[in-house]
Amino acid sequence: MNGYLLPRDFALSKEAMAREWTEAEALQYTRWLATSHYENFHVVSFLLPKHLHQDFYNVYSYCRWADDLADEIGDPVESLRLLHWWQGELNRMYDGAGASHPVFLALQSTAAKYKIPKQPFADLIRAFIQDQTVTRYQTWDDVMEYCVCSANPVGRLVLYLCGYSDPARQTLSDATCTALQLANFWQDVTVDQLKDRVYLPLDLLTKYNYTVEDLFARRFDQRFENIMREAVDRARTLFLTGLPLARRVDRRLAVDLELFSRGGMRILDKIEQQKYDVLSRRPTVSKVERVGLLISAVARAAFARAA
Repeated sequence: MNGYLLPRDFALSKEAMAREWTEAEALQYTRWLATSHYENFHVVSFLLPKHLHQDFYNVYSYCRWADDLADEIGDPVESLRLLHWWQGELNRMYDGAGASHPVFLALQSTAAKYKIPKQPFADLIRAFIQDQTVTRYQTWDDVMEYCVCSANPVGRLVLYLCGYSDPARQTLSDATCTALQLANFWQDVTVDQLKDRVYLPLDLLTKYNYTVEDLFARRFDQRFENIMREAVDRARTLFLTGLPLARRVDRRLAVDLELFSRGGMRILDKIEQQKYDVLSRRPTVSKVERVGLLISAVARAAFARAA
């Protein structure tokens, strides 16, 4: 055992929080965190140039810590305290006051090397803070504004790491990231219920005479089908808006972008195949389907390069 702790246990351990880290140790920690995660995707793909791996680990670790401080602590009040502390550590790094936490110790060189502004990092914290106090969204505009902070910064950070900082690519990335966020919301309607969170706009529910109480009772009928059809259509439109980004970046990054977009759209297809009933069964994409998506993405990138 290397003695490393996951964010929740780390943040709640006085001994871990008091430990002093060297930069080399910090880089080892972010690499460990990024390669021992529980999610069903790899932080870096085999297509990503090796010289970018550590920087991706550093950025991922920042996002992972913020996410876990928001969702893994188990106490909204304590989560808010820790998220504000995390914001303070970010400010210290950008103010030139130095870094002591291993994630910021590793991240500061990445941020400087790629000239990454503070805003996308700060926006993510803002979204996680909002999650502690806001559990309902009245309109589509409210949901989209949340995605500006919760999803879009991730795509922008990836673009910065790959050498892209222009507004045109960022706009396309924003469409893709918001679409991915929406697809995840529609996939996880019942999962979010366990956290008392509803991301379907209340105005949309009202439009079809459906209530939050109906949602938590998991009443599937024509009203809910209409709601999900509209929600799925909105997400798919955003995916299609963002797809051209894959033709405007390096071929290896294009494969990853295509894979994420096609994977998100596949989730939407699954929802449609279930007749929009996400209340009785959570739609998933199988490993075989994921392999197929990867092969298709590689083929498209190769064809585009040949053309």
